[in-house]
Amino acid sequence: MNSNVENLPPQVLRLVYKEVSALAADPPEGIKVYPSEEDITELHTAIEGPEGTPYAGGVFRMRLVLGKDFPAAPPRGYFLTKIFHPNVGHKGEICVNVLKRDWKAELGLRHVLLTIKCLLIHPNPESALNEEAGRLLLEDYKEYASRAHLLTEIHAMGGTSGALQEPADGPQPKKHAGDPNKRVAGAGLVTNGVAANNLSNSSSSGTSSSNTNIVAKKKTDKKRALRRL
Repeated sequence: MNSNVENLPPQVLRLVYKEVSALAADPPEGIKVYPSEEDITELHTAIEGPEGTPYAGGVFRMRLVLGKDFPAAPPRGYFLTKIFHPNVGHKGEICVNVLKRDWKAELGLRHVLLTIKCLLIHPNPESALNEEAGRLLLEDYKEYASRAHLLTEIHAMGGTSGALQEPADGPQPKKHAGDPNKRVAGAGLVTNGVAANNLSNSSSSGTSSSNTNIVAKKKTDKKRALRRL
């Protein structure tokens, strides 16, 4: 998505920078904020699943995108972590009133983040983007909770969630590079190979020297025999 930094007036950028810096220094409880140094109009966050909900124990990555009309128009919110929730679409888009008709410029980004976290506690099936989740929430809460918790376990727990993790750049080490036993074994093979090679060279050198001595001795014996004649 293209940056809107160039489209926002300088006074708006200053206000956004001030609020984002305050959020990063003092985030709402259960929410981590990761400002982008390159694009202040895109804010990445991580929201902890509230206790007592099917999302407990998970950490859900999300981003807020500030459009060129911000703050007159609300930011757009997207879940980056897959979640089974009535108000989250299949592409991660979030449907909540504060990001639509209830938006006011003075609300600020902190209010938006808290509202989205509350949405994990109190889903709204009446404005469902995920119709199946909305139907189950109304008709069979046990099944809804089971599905939501299953996707939380799969996508929001473990090393693939939590603090935003960028893929490591550059070539990856060989599989045995970090195994000290294999390094030692490899070194042993090299050492043994060098020793064997040296032994072989030494043996060859000794054999060659012995052959030379035998030939020289034969020549000497032959000369002595000729002298006797």
